[in-house]
Amino acid sequence: MKLIDFDGLFDEKLTQYMEENKNKYTEKQWEDVIPRLYKKFGDTYVAKIKCTPKEYYARMTTEELGETLKSHLLGDVPVPEFLCAEMESRNAVEVLLPLLKGQDTQAASYAINLIGVDERAFDEYFSILTENRFDEEVRSDVADLLKYSADTVYTRAYELYEKGEAQEYMLEILSRVKLRDERVYETLLQAFLTGGEGQPLRASYLAAYGDDRALPALLERIEDRTIGFVEFQELKYAIEALGGEYNEPRDFSEDKDYLAVEAAASKATDSTKERS
Repeated sequence: MKLIDFDGLFDEKLTQYMEENKNKYTEKQWEDVIPRLYKKFGDTYVAKIKCTPKEYYARMTTEELGETLKSHLLGDVPVPEFLCAEMESRNAVEVLLPLLKGQDTQAASYAINLIGVDERAFDEYFSILTENRFDEEVRSDVADLLKYSADTVYTRAYELYEKGEAQEYMLEILSRVKLRDERVYETLLQAFLTGGEGQPLRASYLAAYGDDRALPALLERIEDRTIGFVEFQELKYAIEALGGEYNEPRDFSEDKDYLAVEAAASKATDSTKERS
């Protein structure tokens, strides 16, 4: 099947339209106009295919849609939103799952965005986290989807954490569990207590889980005068998120992170004054 570069066709029409209406819209207005034109293009008859872009994909089988997506990616031909929309409307998870099994980051990203939080993909999502086949951005996207379904997947996340696999991701997922499970709380607490350099992040996990029994451990840690500005801020946030408070004054005037934050704030203030 020959690939149709619908985005390229749209760009041609857009260039002509913009030339004909160059004084009609401001640059800001064009940002709103172009998406509307693209949507309208989806219902526009295209002579070379004798139908509209939307109809072109609607006539395909689900398997053909999957093959077309792969061909677009392999051929470096822009993937039209009309193709993605049709696949989403079909809930075409089965034809997208193979894209998660390889090592093609772009293909995996498309599949993840189209599948979303569908339980049929959870096995592959966990494999992505534990096998490190993709970059941090892809794994972070997968972790976000699993966090959204934390109550469904937390048992598996707990088991993988116990095995020492992708532990930081597993903690992140466990921290979003709304069901109360003592194993989850104890895991998050012990991870915080033994966190080392990861302690600030693990304080945020306790905050997300929302069990105020963690307050004594957080308050004890924040009293440590050797901690830096970043960790102090994370601890203070976690304490307040769990209903506690900490108001003891602390001096971070020699902390490099604090100085960097202050310098950035000062620069932003100066920039605002200049614009005024």
